[in-house]
Amino acid sequence: MVLFKELLKGNKVALAKAITLLESSLESDNKIAQDLLQKCFKHSGNSIRVGITGVPGVGKSCLIEVLGKLLTSKGYKVAVLAIDPTSKKSHGSILGDKSRMHKLAIDENAFIRPSPSAGTLGGVASKTKDSIIICEAAGYDVILLETVGVGQSETAVSSICDFFLLLMLAGAGDELQGIKRGIMELADMLVITKAEGHNLQHANKARQEYQRALHLFPAMESGWTPKVSVCSALENTGVSEIWETIKSYNEHITSSNWKVENRKKQLMYWLHQSIKEELGKKKYNSLSTKQIKKLEEMLSNGKTIYQIIEGI
Repeated sequence: MVLFKELLKGNKVALAKAITLLESSLESDNKIAQDLLQKCFKHSGNSIRVGITGVPGVGKSCLIEVLGKLLTSKGYKVAVLAIDPTSKKSHGSILGDKSRMHKLAIDENAFIRPSPSAGTLGGVASKTKDSIIICEAAGYDVILLETVGVGQSETAVSSICDFFLLLMLAGAGDELQGIKRGIMELADMLVITKAEGHNLQHANKARQEYQRALHLFPAMESGWTPKVSVCSALENTGVSEIWETIKSYNEHITSSNWKVENRKKQLMYWLHQSIKEELGKKKYNSLSTKQIKKLEEMLSNGKTIYQIIEGI
């Protein structure tokens, strides 16, 4: 397969085409994509996978550009997989992340791929996990996964990355989030962004609040103690500290064999998710229009959704 050979050479055009095949809904493309993915699998697994999430406006794209440029200057090849929200009305996505990372976009050692969420919940697209394999086969050392940015519900990204970075804003009441479960307890590092000017004091105060809050959470399975830091992508401060923390974490989980074990757990998780999704689709598609109408009538007549599903 010519595409596979070009992919192993690190050809960016081949990489873009491969991801397009993965995301295609055409049956013919799907078969080619699965064959390609199988070939790429044995050439994958050597990168550090970093999931980056946070509420809209927290500065994910700005931080990724500065972090990405730092990494390419150190000789790393960086792939950015950015997930863009899909409109429920037009079913389209802007896919404008490259325009917000214009310096990184033209970097020879960087690859940026925006993908639509296509209605998938959890902050990542359904094919993101497969895109990671393709990028690793193309020789990328660090994979940065930028989620949609919906806050507390973005937990699916933790099932496809090694290091989970949560970005937070200071001075917006977010300190109270430190006592909540959910996304907070999954983070390997919390970073308060936009720590510049008059906001620096608020950021340092928020850091102290989060550090205290983390003591309320149970110990992480990896044995890692989550770190809390502040940074400013605008002034390029605190970004190198983020990378040093990621490196320390990677060394920790590699030496303890947690990295290998966790990736096995992640594969099992996605196997179960895929089975549920595919079986659900097949069951739904097997229903006729008449049957669907009957189920809708049952719902209107007081039956619960659970009772209706049980009767199918």
